[in-house]
Amino acid sequence: MTATTNKLVIIGVGHVGSQVLTTAVAHQIASEIALIDIEEGRAIGEALDADHATPFDYNANINVHKGTYEDCADAKVIIMCAGPSIMPGENLDRLVLAGRNAETVKDVMSQIIKYTKDAVIIFITNPLDITTYYAANHFGYPKGKLFGTGTTLETARLKRIIADRYNVAPTGVQAFMLGEHGNSAFPAWSMVNIGGIPVTQLDQYFGIETPLDKGAIGKQVVQVAYDVLNGKGWTNTGIAMGAVRLAKAVMYDERFVGPVSVTFEGEYGITEKVSLSIPCVIGKNGVEKRLPLNLPEEEVNNLKNCAKTVRAVLDSINIE
Repeated sequence: MTATTNKLVIIGVGHVGSQVLTTAVAHQIASEIALIDIEEGRAIGEALDADHATPFDYNANINVHKGTYEDCADAKVIIMCAGPSIMPGENLDRLVLAGRNAETVKDVMSQIIKYTKDAVIIFITNPLDITTYYAANHFGYPKGKLFGTGTTLETARLKRIIADRYNVAPTGVQAFMLGEHGNSAFPAWSMVNIGGIPVTQLDQYFGIETPLDKGAIGKQVVQVAYDVLNGKGWTNTGIAMGAVRLAKAVMYDERFVGPVSVTFEGEYGITEKVSLSIPCVIGKNGVEKRLPLNLPEEEVNNLKNCAKTVRAVLDSINIE
C-alpha cells in the first residue's frame, strides 16, 4: 500500500525513540505518528503524553497513537530505534552491540516486510553501520529506501565545534564527518569551509592566532559522544534531531544533502561489503543520489580503514 498521508512510524520508544517522537511533533513533520514497542504500555504512555501536547496553539493536531506493524502498510517513513544501547560503564564501543542487535533487526525487518516495501526506513539502532548493512541487504528491501543516520550526528558535532571556534552560526559551516558512525569516523577537512572560505584560510579571515588543530578536533568529535553518555546516561537529543531532519527531507521531497550510511558499491576502491557514510541526496525515495566526494589520499585511506573495521565485525557475527 502506498502512503497517502505524511505518516511516520517509530519503532522502539525508549530514550531515543521518545525523543524522536518529541522532535517530530515539535517540527510537525507528520500528520500521523504510530508508535511500536515491545513493551506495549510504554508505547501507550508515550502516545498519550505526546497527544496531550497537541492542543497548544503552536502545535498541529497530529494523530499520535500506539501502533502495530500493520501501521507500516501506509507509512511514508519508518524510523528504527529499537534495541539496547551502550550503558555507562560498558565497553565504550558501539560495535560491541552487534551481536545483541542483529537479532532485533531480524525480528523487526521480518515484520515490516509483511506490510510494506514502499516506506523509507531510517535506521538509528546501533551499531548503526552493522544494523543498516544487515537490514538493507538481507530482507529484499528496495535499494535506496533503507539507510542509516550514519555520521549525521558526528557532522553536527563537528559543525558546532568549528562554529564555536570562529564565532559563527553552525548552519554557516559546511563540513562532513565520514565513514563509521563510531570511533573511526573522521572529518573530511578537504571539504570544510565557512561561507566559501576554505579551511586553510579560516584562521586568517577570522583573526584566530592559535593554529587549527585538526587532529584534536577529530578526536573531540568522537569523544564528546562518551562525554554525553557518561554525563546523562544516554544520548538522544542530537540523534533525534538528525533523524527527524532526514525524515522531513523524505516527507517533503527536499533533496537534502547529508552524510548517511549506505552500502558501498565500489566507491573509493572499497571492495568490502559494508555500509558507511558518504554525502547523499535525500528525497521522497530515500537516497536519491550518492555524492562520492573527490577526497585526498589520506581521507580515502581513512574510509578504507573504516570499511575494514566494520567488515570485521560483520564477519564476527556471520553476516555476509
